[in-house]
Amino acid sequence: MVRIHPSILSADFVNLERDLEKIASADGVHVDVMDAHFVPNLTFGLPMVQRIAEVTSLPIDVHLMIDDPDTWAPQYAIDGVDSVTFHAEATRDAVALARELRARGTRAAIAIKPGTLVDDVLEHLREFDMVLVMTVEPGFGGQAFMAEMMPKLERLRGRAEELGLELALQVDGGITADTLPIAAASGADVFVAGSAVYGHSSPAERITALRDAGAGAFDTGRIDLRAIHRGTAGTSGAAAAGSLEQ
Repeated sequence: MVRIHPSILSADFVNLERDLEKIASADGVHVDVMDAHFVPNLTFGLPMVQRIAEVTSLPIDVHLMIDDPDTWAPQYAIDGVDSVTFHAEATRDAVALARELRARGTRAAIAIKPGTLVDDVLEHLREFDMVLVMTVEPGFGGQAFMAEMMPKLERLRGRAEELGLELALQVDGGITADTLPIAAASGADVFVAGSAVYGHSSPAERITALRDAGAGAFDTGRIDLRAIHRGTAGTSGAAAAGSLEQ
């Protein structure tokens, strides 16, 4: 199943309620909370998330790019928030935090930066409802997709299947109709798209186009997984890069 979560980082903040209405056909809305410490950008915090929950019926997917999520993440487990994602690099105790989020009634998700190994997440995979594999460096939108992250998705999906887990695998960064099938073929099923949705005159049409692109990931024959491992898969929008030690 292909689930599209448009990122409001690419929306018009002055007309945010209007732009939320434009993505009513999406499966969720991705809200990036940045503190200018964990990442070099500043967006918004809990009051904005609370207000978004008041004006949209879409499930809210909160992505915390902040220091000390152990303290702050549980506060985002409010009505309307479907999942809270914190970064493995920022937490003191990922398992304890995930359990706290679940206890508060939201899904617990963990994110890993491109340079972070996936091993620790694999070890505790049962503790998470979703894993976010960043396909760009977090902090800013509009970056090129990093195809060399696909082995992480494959390892996560393989382990989830071994354990019989209904684990959501999310990708964030450089997602377009060209790169989405690459991630889908590697096991992703939740796709964060910012400029690929809001950068067009009809966000609803772009959501449909992204879903259609993902639906054909396994049967079109146009995805070369060997090329993914070489870091050369996709189109000119995909970043060519070398191997990543897992």
